[in-house]
Amino acid sequence: MRAVTGLWRWRHNPLRRATDLAEAWVALVALVLIAVAAPVTGSLVGAAAQDSLQRSARQQHHSRHLVTATVVRDLGAAPLDTDPDTPTVHESRRRVVADWTGPDGTRRHGPALTRLKSPHHGDRFRLWTDGHGRITTRPLDSATATAHAVLAGLGAALMTAGLVEVGRRLAVWRMVRRRYARWDQAWDRAGPDWGKAGTGS
Repeated sequence: MRAVTGLWRWRHNPLRRATDLAEAWVALVALVLIAVAAPVTGSLVGAAAQDSLQRSARQQHHSRHLVTATVVRDLGAAPLDTDPDTPTVHESRRRVVADWTGPDGTRRHGPALTRLKSPHHGDRFRLWTDGHGRITTRPLDSATATAHAVLAGLGAALMTAGLVEVGRRLAVWRMVRRRYARWDQAWDRAGPDWGKAGTGS
């Protein structure tokens, strides 16, 4: 809005300099780019991220399987892998030695994490494995994929707007430096006697 006002103000002003009008035009172009290019870039990046993440989520749901494991023995509380300064409290997990059968029929034995509060021999719990029965992480769900895609789109839009604003400031900075250089040249041409009584007589 300030760019439009600036253009209107300098339209027929006799004190207008070429750089004043140029600065107003640069501001208007930057405003239009931020209003148009930033949302378009954000939506394109968000859509691409959504497609990629949803495809990844489908692949993970296809290749990862929830199986039932049986506790052999408790290994104690799992070490916290989160930042202690973080205010969120995560659910405590226990490390156990367990037996389970993979989706391909392979019998597996080894350490695993469980949400059981006090696991005992023979307790059962669920864990995610790949097709060969190796423990893996929970597959990405559709809602989380969408949230990541939205964040990627917002980040791209903000980055585009930031780059446009940096370009505008750089252009105005160069114009102002050029203006100051012209003023210096004008003062040099006026000479050291400017303003003294009797100059030019």
